[in-house]
Amino acid sequence: MYYLLSLLSANDLGVSFSTLPTILATLCFHAPETAFHACLTQMFFIHFFSWTKSGILLAMSFNCYMAICHPLRYSTVLTDIRVAHMGISIIIRSFCMVFPLPFPLKRLPFCKTNVLTHSYCLHPDLIRLPCGDTTINSMYGLFIVVSAFGLDSVLIFLSYVLNLRSVLAIAFQEERLKTLNTCVSHICAVLIFYVPMVSVSMVHQFGKHVPEYVHKSMSLVYLFVPPMLNPIIYSINTKEFHKRLCKMLLGPKL
Repeated sequence: MYYLLSLLSANDLGVSFSTLPTILATLCFHAPETAFHACLTQMFFIHFFSWTKSGILLAMSFNCYMAICHPLRYSTVLTDIRVAHMGISIIIRSFCMVFPLPFPLKRLPFCKTNVLTHSYCLHPDLIRLPCGDTTINSMYGLFIVVSAFGLDSVLIFLSYVLNLRSVLAIAFQEERLKTLNTCVSHICAVLIFYVPMVSVSMVHQFGKHVPEYVHKSMSLVYLFVPPMLNPIIYSINTKEFHKRLCKMLLGPKL
């Protein structure tokens, strides 16, 4: 589990550093323009880290499934080598899916003023700008969204259905709560990742007349709130966190 948490933390740092250049340029230096190839590079890394995070959350859901449904086999199934293989497979899958995205965009003509909806470069935003036919771009974008986010979210949901069935089979309520508490942090991490992502996608698809500040606010929430909240979510149940929090709020004497 700690290896997956380390991978999640590194991925959150990657997301933040990917968006930092354009955010700082826009807000601090009042330089809203960005070069086309720099925009494509940023788009690649943002989507790469997003797909990687989805895979990490899926691996963590499998970790919770093994801990709740098969606790006696946990240490033999989730060995260090297998967890490392899972992490490498997640990274390779994300790279293979995102790598083709920039190339169809590079062959399209851009013949008007190109203004992005968000403060950074996203594939759904970029494919609105060319004058040529973007059918291939749209179809491939839809394919990787369904095959990655869609499949991952379904598998995560099924794992928690099995987890809930195992928890309800426990006779004592105290033991049920204790068992369920092992995956509360992961449930929160899944929600703060998928809910903003789905919200941004829905607004982008159906909110044609939504004010511009709504698009920008939701896109900032989608990329910056999960990395900010994940460390709090995964540390709030630790004894060290409780001790430090009590010391800060109640004073050093306690």
